[in-house]
Amino acid sequence: MNLKDIAAIAGKPGLYKVLKPSRTGVIVESLEAKPKKTIVNASQRISILKEISMYVTGQAEESVPLEEVFTSVKEKFGSTKLDVDTKSEEALEDFIFQVLPNWDSDRIYTSDIKKLVTWFSKLAEFYPEALEDNKEEAEESAE
Repeated sequence: MNLKDIAAIAGKPGLYKVLKPSRTGVIVESLEAKPKKTIVNASQRISILKEISMYVTGQAEESVPLEEVFTSVKEKFGSTKLDVDTKSEEALEDFIFQVLPNWDSDRIYTSDIKKLVTWFSKLAEFYPEALEDNKEEAEESAE
């Protein structure tokens, strides 16, 4: 997976592809049917998806990278847009239990699960290359 180019920006809905740095921040492009380029100031909080992880219980590290969670979603549901009722708390908890059985219910909120579903669906629809397995990356990390 290649999530190092994809970002979530605090206060802005959706996901953004990071294009390049600018003098005052970063130039990003929205992942939508009609992508829009904008400049995000350095003062805004930008979270790169590769750096995000989800809390789990029963492991030494206590968190799983979002990449691994997306891999699990892809294995269970395929790499298509997810059909999960994001308005139902039960449906979201059933979904996360299928994908991440040892999720920490005290530290992962319903809103976090909703973001996971939304982000995966956005990536599957508008940037499916990010969800593909990169064999080169695996070889580099093995060395």
